[in-house]
Amino acid sequence: MTSSSQTLEETFKQVKSILVSQPKPERSPYFDLEEKYDLVIDFRHFIHVEAVPVKEFRKTRIKPEEFSAVVLTSKNAVDHFFLMCEELRIKMSQDTKYFCLTEQVANYLQKFIVYRKRKVFSGKRTIQDLKPALMKHKAKETFLLPCSNLGSKSVSKFLTENEFNWKDAMMYRTVSSDLSDLTNVLYDVLVFFSPLDLESLYTNFPDFKQNETRIAVFGNSTRKKVEELGLQINIVCPAPGITSMAGALEQYLQKSNK
Repeated sequence: MTSSSQTLEETFKQVKSILVSQPKPERSPYFDLEEKYDLVIDFRHFIHVEAVPVKEFRKTRIKPEEFSAVVLTSKNAVDHFFLMCEELRIKMSQDTKYFCLTEQVANYLQKFIVYRKRKVFSGKRTIQDLKPALMKHKAKETFLLPCSNLGSKSVSKFLTENEFNWKDAMMYRTVSSDLSDLTNVLYDVLVFFSPLDLESLYTNFPDFKQNETRIAVFGNSTRKKVEELGLQINIVCPAPGITSMAGALEQYLQKSNK
């Protein structure tokens, strides 16, 4: 394992292979890096989403059709809400109101319902964007929040603090993927985007040692998780002037592969 006191300057060794803990995209600046610096860049999702079995969900005694409004935080929430409804053999009322965290989620909702503005509300990014619409309907509606095992802390906090009549319903889980086919993770650089990626790494490879592997992290929560594990961070994003992981990698590669 790399010493925590080692400076970044001492880690600029040539990079030949990179593993990115995300699914392989169709188009990406990663491919340009691969060609420009003569690299092998592999992609592998370290985590995935699974539906909660309907038999397990029934034990919660939550009946979605009894709620007049649904708060949807992501496309995953939309998918698993309507999947659960299908498996429970229920159909939501045409008068059900849907409060979507972003416009993208609201647009995705059109795959499942007849879209009418009077019953679909969307924000820009956070629950605070939806506050005016939510407060307007607070008195008359009962709210259901489909969520994963990770919950939706900011939304739950908002609904609780503002005394909404609401309930959360775990309909899907984010879990570690099976990475056993990788055999090992002997790459020059490992790229992580969430604390769950690190948990998956150690679930699959409990004896993992960093040695000379360099680690790239995206976001503060991922950085904190890496530090908790006692690993050395070599590449950070975002950083001054760097907003993408591909950009952060290239900045490093300019020194390591010069």
